[in-house]
Amino acid sequence: MLGNNIKELRKNKRMTQKDLAEAMRVSQQTVGAWETERAIPGADTLSDLADYFNVTTDYLLGRPEKKDDDTKTADIEDDDVIFTYEGRQIPKEDLELIRRIMRGTRNDIK
Repeated sequence: MLGNNIKELRKNKRMTQKDLAEAMRVSQQTVGAWETERAIPGADTLSDLADYFNVTTDYLLGRPEKKDDDTKTADIEDDDVIFTYEGRQIPKEDLELIRRIMRGTRNDIK
């Protein structure tokens, strides 16, 4: 994965292995070894590559990028989940009221 990502990013910039080698101050053979995964860049070099290509090291390594705003979901019918609002637990009676509203059976609301 890492090797393919380096190669793809290099080609997207229309660079040769020699061009990338000069930019990273390594030999062309080293770049070739990275791309075929016969060698793996060290942490500092990996960081330099990420900076050079304006990507994250996670992207280079093929890890999915997790967003800070990843949404967590839970089904309101799941009684094993503790639902909260403004830091306080929602009482079971209120959850039942919410369930009825969501089902459209408001005539049962007191």
